[in-house]
Amino acid sequence: MVKIKDVARHARVSPSTISYALSGKRPISDETRKRIEASIRKLGYLPHAGARALASSRSNVLALMIPLRTGVHVPVIMQFLVSVVTTARGHRHDVLLLTQDEGEEGLRRVAGTSLVDGILVMDVELNDPRLPFLRNLDIPSVLIGFPADPAGLTCIDLDFEAAGELCAEQLALLGHRSVALVGSPPQVYQRETGFAQRVARGFSAACERHGLLYSVHACEPTAQAARELAQRLLYENPRLTGLIIHNEGIARSLMESFEKLGRTIPRDLSVIGICPDDEAEQMPVPLSSVSLPASEIASRAVTLLMYKLENPESSSVPEATLLTPRLTLRESTGPR
Repeated sequence: MVKIKDVARHARVSPSTISYALSGKRPISDETRKRIEASIRKLGYLPHAGARALASSRSNVLALMIPLRTGVHVPVIMQFLVSVVTTARGHRHDVLLLTQDEGEEGLRRVAGTSLVDGILVMDVELNDPRLPFLRNLDIPSVLIGFPADPAGLTCIDLDFEAAGELCAEQLALLGHRSVALVGSPPQVYQRETGFAQRVARGFSAACERHGLLYSVHACEPTAQAARELAQRLLYENPRLTGLIIHNEGIARSLMESFEKLGRTIPRDLSVIGICPDDEAEQMPVPLSSVSLPASEIASRAVTLLMYKLENPESSSVPEATLLTPRLTLRESTGPR
């Protein structure tokens, strides 16, 4: 097994210089650092994680509080998770997973024992009970999502309110006058999860501006719930010609249900989704959609967290980062 003294001999420096280069405790010239890195790669040296953490006073671990509870679409959550882990490894950090149900207690457990260098928090609620603790943490944190009051926090997400507006604007542009939003499962609204509330708010505001007849519906992520909702929507509003789906788990079932009820997409019903591009492209009729860039959001969240970790005194990290929604038109939308 290659040892630190072997790397030192190969790079023509002392073992202590290797330690300083790995820990960052003392400045090393660019030339020396490059020589050390080249020797590490050539010899295949793997620094001992515990020793490296001790030398740098860091654990080289990030915590990710991830939602694994009812109403969550697991495939999208996995996109976030894979991107967080991949980006963290690029910064030589591993990822410790915490479940949403652990709440403040889980955050307190990892933050109070030097287990992690920073924390990423997902599934943020408008009045999230974890916020007071996060605002007073001694280690950096980044929220993937926005509470009602983001002051004093670093938050990043898709601009879901603008996404809801964009979808309604497109249907209005196509001449549709009666539209509906099928949103998240009921539990997500009951928890006042930020993204679901913001989509509904943006959709409703745009419909009001254009004088559209509109409604908003929660739906359980099951095929039966989708069928029942499709029947109810047409019974309550036979003139419905525009639909927005922000519920990845039922998009396919909902589209198939309307087709079986005699509404051909897009001739009789134009449909727009808010979901990852790959899911939109795999629908029975390729779905016009606002992309949910899960991988990009997660990667940028890790980058923000690492910058805060490396620059604790810096005030240049933006408190709010909202990604502009992008609408891609496919075969599921057409003029009224």
